[in-house]
Amino acid sequence: MTSTTRLTVAQALVRFLAAQFTERDGTRQRLIGATWGIFGHGNVAGIGQALVEYADDMPYHQGRNEQAMVHAAVGYARQSGRLSTHAVTTSIGPGATNLVTGAALATINHLPVLLLPGDVFAARPADPVLQQLEVPYAGDVSVNDSLRPVSRYFDRINRPEQLIPAALQAMRVLTDPVETGAVTLALPQDVQAEAYDWPDEFFAERTWAVRRPGADPAELAEAVRLIRTARRSLVIAGGGVHHSHAEEALAEFAEATRIPVASTQAGKGSLRWDHPQDVGGIGHTGTATADELARTADLVIGVGTRYTDFTTGSGTLFAGDGVRFLNLNIAPFDGHKLAGTPLIADARSGLTELTQALELHDHRVTDSYAAEYTEDKERWEQRIDACYEAEEPDIRPTQPQVIGALDALVDETDVIINAAGSLPGDLHKMWRTRSRDQYHLEYGYSCMGYEIPAAIGVKLAAPDRNVWALVGDGTYLMMPTEIVTAVQEGVAIKLLLIQNHGYASIGGLSESVGGERFGTAYRYPSDDGTFTGAPLPVDLAANVASLGMRVLRAKTVADLRTALAEARAADTPTCVYVETQTADTVSGAPPAQAWWDVPVAETATRASAVKARELYERHVSTRRRHL
Repeated sequence: MTSTTRLTVAQALVRFLAAQFTERDGTRQRLIGATWGIFGHGNVAGIGQALVEYADDMPYHQGRNEQAMVHAAVGYARQSGRLSTHAVTTSIGPGATNLVTGAALATINHLPVLLLPGDVFAARPADPVLQQLEVPYAGDVSVNDSLRPVSRYFDRINRPEQLIPAALQAMRVLTDPVETGAVTLALPQDVQAEAYDWPDEFFAERTWAVRRPGADPAELAEAVRLIRTARRSLVIAGGGVHHSHAEEALAEFAEATRIPVASTQAGKGSLRWDHPQDVGGIGHTGTATADELARTADLVIGVGTRYTDFTTGSGTLFAGDGVRFLNLNIAPFDGHKLAGTPLIADARSGLTELTQALELHDHRVTDSYAAEYTEDKERWEQRIDACYEAEEPDIRPTQPQVIGALDALVDETDVIINAAGSLPGDLHKMWRTRSRDQYHLEYGYSCMGYEIPAAIGVKLAAPDRNVWALVGDGTYLMMPTEIVTAVQEGVAIKLLLIQNHGYASIGGLSESVGGERFGTAYRYPSDDGTFTGAPLPVDLAANVASLGMRVLRAKTVADLRTALAEARAADTPTCVYVETQTADTVSGAPPAQAWWDVPVAETATRASAVKARELYERHVSTRRRHL
C-alpha cells in the first residue's frame, strides 16, 4: 500500500518544489532556489502559511512589486545558467495581473520562472468575491487567464489531485532548453488551503536532466559544405551561446577558422572584447566593423539567435548577393528563420562538431579577410577611446564618459545590468566585455524597471560578484521599489543612476521620425502645449536615500571616478548618482550603424515629418526577404 502524508495543496507544492533538482554536465543544483512573495487574501492562508511551515526547506524573499519579483527571479535564473530559478507567489486580482509584464519578459528571453498567483474560489461559495472579474459568457475565466499568452505552460489547480500532473509538467517546461520561459500554476485560494492525502513519492528528490542534443549527421554535413564554400563568413552569437555555456566552444571554432564573430545584445560577451575574432555588436546598435561585415557576408552563421529586427537592421543589413544563412539553434522554430539551413543542436555540441569536421579539411578564412576585419576593429576601438576620453575632469560627464569611467574600473568579476533607454545602444557599441556573464542586457523585451530587481537576483546567485544596475532617470521612476528589498536583506548591489531629464533614447528616435521629441522630456509645459520648459526640479538621489540606500553624488568626471571606486568597494547597497552633460541629445556615442524600421507618418504638414518620411522610404526600398 502506498504511504501518504496529509498536507494542504500549498504545503504539498512547497515541499515538492524543495525536492526538485537539475543536472547538466555532471553539476546538480536546486531548481527552485527560493520563493518571492507579496501576500493578500488570495495566498496568505495558503502559500503564505506553507512557506512558514517549511521555512527551513524553502527560502523566502519579500518583494515590493509583483512585476519586480519576477524580474529578480529572471535575473537569478540567467546568472544561474537557466539551471536554477525562483518561484513568485501573489494574491489574486491586481497582484496576479502585475505578473504579466514579467512573465512576458521571461518567456521572450527563454528564461525560466515559476509563477504561483492566487485565484478566485474554485467552490464559488460567493460569486463574485473581492477582486473577481466577472465574465458573463464564461464562468471559469479569471484575471489569471491574462497570463496564458505570456506563459510557456499554464494550469489552474481546481482540485488537489490536479497538482501532481501539473507540477510535473511545470518542472518539465522549466528545464526544457527549448520550451522554457514563464510557467504559471494558478491556485484558487480555497484549494490552496484544502487538505489531501499525498503519495510520499511526490516529495522524493527528483533530478531533471537538461539535454545537450547533437546535430543530425546530414545537417552537419551540409553545414560543413556551406562554410567551406563561403568566402566571407560571419558568425552571429546570440543568447543561446550563453544559455548553453558554449563560450569556449565558440572561441575554439573562431580560432580554428578565423571566422569573425559579431554578437547580439543577448550574445555579447560570447567572446572577450579583445579576442582576435570578436568584432562587437551587430545590427542597429552594433559596431561599424560588424555591420560592414554583415553587408558583405556571403554566409551568416547564426548561433543561438532569434534574428530580431535590431539584429537584421529590419531586413536591410544582410545585403550581399546570394547571401545564405546557417542557423545553429536548439529550437527548430529559430533554426529555420531567414530561409536558412538549419543545424538543430545544442550550441556547444553543434559548435564542437563543426570545429572537428572543419579541422579535418583545415578550413580557414583568407589572410586578406582576417586582416580586413582586424584593421576595421582597431579603427572602431579608437573611436570608442575618443568617446571615453575626458580631457577636462572637472566638468559634467557625457554618458559615454560615464560608461568609460566604469569600464576603466571593473574587472572580469563585475556584472553590469541594463534593459532600456539610451544605455543599451551605447553599451552594445562600446562596452568591453571581459567575461562570459559580465554583460547582462535584457533586450528581448527591453523592459523599463528591470535593472534594479534583476541586480538583486543576480547578486543572490553570485554573492561574491560586484553587480551594477545601470539605470536612467526614466527607467528609475518606473520601478525603484526593490531598493527597499536590497536594503532589508543586505544585498549589496551597486546602482549607477544617470539623470538626463527624460526618455533620451525615445527623444532621439522621435526627432528622427518627425515626432519632434514630443512628450519625451521631463520638463515643465510651455505655452505651445509642448513640454519644453525648464527641467523638473526632482531630486532622484534624495529619493534613493529615502528608500534606505547610501548615495554618492558625482558632479564631475573626477567625482564620478572617485564615487564609482567607493561604491565598488562597499559591502552595502550603494548608489552613484550623476547628471550627464548631454541632456538634449541621445548620448554622444557613435550613431547607429544600421537602420531600424519605425514607421513614419505617410502624410503630414510639418517639415520634420515630411523629411523623415522621405528618408524612411529610401531605407524601406533596400529591405529584402531572404528566400
